[in-house]
Amino acid sequence: MKKFDDDLEFESLNEDSRDSRFVLPIIIVAVLLVIVIAALVLIGKNGKNKDTSADLVATEQSGTTGEETQNTEVMGAVEATESAAETDADDPQGSSMGNETGASVDVTALLSAGSVAESGETTFGIDVARYQGTIDWSQVAASGVQFAMIRVGYRTQKTGEIVADSNAKYNMQEAQANGIKVGAYFFSTAVTAEEAVQEADWVADYISQYQITYPVAFNCEGFENADSRQYAMTQSERTDMAIAFLNEIYNRGYTPMFYAAKNEMLGDAKWDTSRIEKTYKIWVSQYPSVPYPQTAQSDYTGTHAMWQYTNQGTVAGISKPVDVDIAYFGYAGTADAKSDVTPETVGADAEALMNFSDVNETVTAKQSTNLRNIPSQGSDATVVATLQNGETATRTGVSSSGWSRVSYNGQTLYAVSSYLTTDLGYTAPAANTAAETTTDGSGSGDGLKTKFTACNDVVTAKIEVNLRTLPSVTNPDAAVVAVLKNGETVTRTGINTDYGWSRVDYNGQTLYCVSSYLTSAQ
Repeated sequence: MKKFDDDLEFESLNEDSRDSRFVLPIIIVAVLLVIVIAALVLIGKNGKNKDTSADLVATEQSGTTGEETQNTEVMGAVEATESAAETDADDPQGSSMGNETGASVDVTALLSAGSVAESGETTFGIDVARYQGTIDWSQVAASGVQFAMIRVGYRTQKTGEIVADSNAKYNMQEAQANGIKVGAYFFSTAVTAEEAVQEADWVADYISQYQITYPVAFNCEGFENADSRQYAMTQSERTDMAIAFLNEIYNRGYTPMFYAAKNEMLGDAKWDTSRIEKTYKIWVSQYPSVPYPQTAQSDYTGTHAMWQYTNQGTVAGISKPVDVDIAYFGYAGTADAKSDVTPETVGADAEALMNFSDVNETVTAKQSTNLRNIPSQGSDATVVATLQNGETATRTGVSSSGWSRVSYNGQTLYAVSSYLTTDLGYTAPAANTAAETTTDGSGSGDGLKTKFTACNDVVTAKIEVNLRTLPSVTNPDAAVVAVLKNGETVTRTGINTDYGWSRVDYNGQTLYCVSSYLTSAQ
């Protein structure tokens, strides 16, 4: 083909030659097609890189370890509800604060044995034990809680006995019944890998009749206490023990997860976290001064799938402070129970928030006292029977909170301790005379002529106590005006030892409460 310079080509085109007239348009079209194809290839490459970069940024910002995908939504997708757990000497829980930023993780390496597909959504949950008392799970569900990590048991700190949480089955049963997805956790004090495997097998057996969709977590605290059975263990030994537990949980068909406070995991401070995080989901406890969602994410730099951001949460249906969690994963459905056996229906542990000392003695009422289904005078309690003076019941337990557990007509019921006596010949004092009532403060309007011995001391509630307009729990006019909580103080101006009542000055009002619920504030 003849080659033209620019001028000759221009002249040739002007000559309107039939052969050359279409050459330039064809060449231009061909060149344009090449340019378009090349541009599309380059745009496709850049788009792919940009999408991948966005995925990584999202993962780094959330610190997620969701197993199915790295494209996890940054926190803020869950609406928090309104916003301590108590501990036994053999059952410690810890927490920590920190100032780090989150990190990404290769989620494909983490063990997951769940039968329900895991999603990348952010979910909102709580973790509970018997220390939250009797939970109204219908209210919890209505508040927007999506999952609950339920403590199923623990191995005691000193003796090494495995103990079931007294409200574990009730909590799993009711959370499940109200549509809340369930996970579980266990407090370990194992000192060998063999003991850790034993704990994991105990947990797997215990939860087998329930629908466990969320992970089963290992928690170990208090190992630096001198009286802990783990005190002499090295960090490496404790990590080996944790891994043994987690691996056995996986072998039993559940997704394992490791829980610890930020300051214990950061930089392998107390655990070989770098070993654990390669295989198992991490649940970090880190409490910012301003909670989620105002603080959008944990500042723990290690990889983690779940964040416990406070232990002082307020959730409808739970009377005590509760731990609140954000999980960087969720589930499309609910897992089936491993066992085909239907679990028995259980009730809540009425004594979950009280420690009763066992006794065995016969008692009667000083005058009359209500016997209730739970140790409470609140609306949640039902009066089952009334014990009259001269009738007897067997007292089987006494609590420092002012309650007695009694066996009455084959039922376990509860009565205010100060209304009972072991003196079976006890006769209630006669009503006060008019002369007495003029000197004992009866002008306060109690209407019952209850004699009070004058006193002047500052008191607070052991836990909490109702303050009433009259010294009675049966009189319909004895309205509850206020509830005194531990830490709040009032001045006690009178005390009645026969019936166990105190007269107090509260915000300028004269009110009455059960003396055994009070303790000195000085």
